[in-house]
Amino acid sequence: MQLLSENLAGSKTIANGTGGTVGKAVSHKRIRTTRAFGVGDKLSVKVYKAMKRDIIRGVHPTGEPLTEKELAKRYKASRTPVREAALRLQEDRLLRIVPNRGYFVSPITLQELTDIYEYRAAVECAAAELAARKATDSELLQKLIELSETSYQTDSIESYMEFIEADTIFHVGIARLSRNQMLIRAVSEARCQMERIMYAAIDIHYFGEVPTREHREIMKAIVDHNPDAARRHMHDHIVQSKGKVLRLTGSSGVA
Repeated sequence: MQLLSENLAGSKTIANGTGGTVGKAVSHKRIRTTRAFGVGDKLSVKVYKAMKRDIIRGVHPTGEPLTEKELAKRYKASRTPVREAALRLQEDRLLRIVPNRGYFVSPITLQELTDIYEYRAAVECAAAELAARKATDSELLQKLIELSETSYQTDSIESYMEFIEADTIFHVGIARLSRNQMLIRAVSEARCQMERIMYAAIDIHYFGEVPTREHREIMKAIVDHNPDAARRHMHDHIVQSKGKVLRLTGSSGVA
């Protein structure tokens, strides 16, 4: 996968997977994924989960057609489950289906990047505020406090990949504390796009600063039942993240 390469050269596309460094790492670590398939999942669901995971992690390049035949072979399925999975991935805005040409991984443009962060600010700030008001799950609270201390080694791709998984569990966990199913779903969807951005960063060896201080502040506000502080700290955290990514793309201005 190639991170922000076109954008750093002046293009408006920032996430452009090409199956590079992280793609190879994912191939070696695939058996360790924590997103295991359910035993009762129908084949199309299993293919959907596997394709989604691979798109997020940059295994499939953007701009190059993926055929049903190739995908069926890769995911050990017939064409029908692949077709059903592709339709779901198109709804997720991770894949484009072009008649008579094939499937294409959707790129993330600068405009879409801005949309993602605006969406995150709306749903995750609301989730943090509600979590501070409604959180009662002591076990989940303790788990998120521990996750807020998660760090990584900047010279270790595997360490950073483990951080990405922990970061997603942390943010979705805060939504779970809100006890609002629509917010949980919204945050989960936003994390799919964020993981794509984070995995893409690996190929230019950018891992970013470890956000442990920001995560601690969010959790302290939630534990203290301070909804205003929880919202403010989550907003600051998202703005900081957006600023770092936009600086990588050569863009400016953080809303």
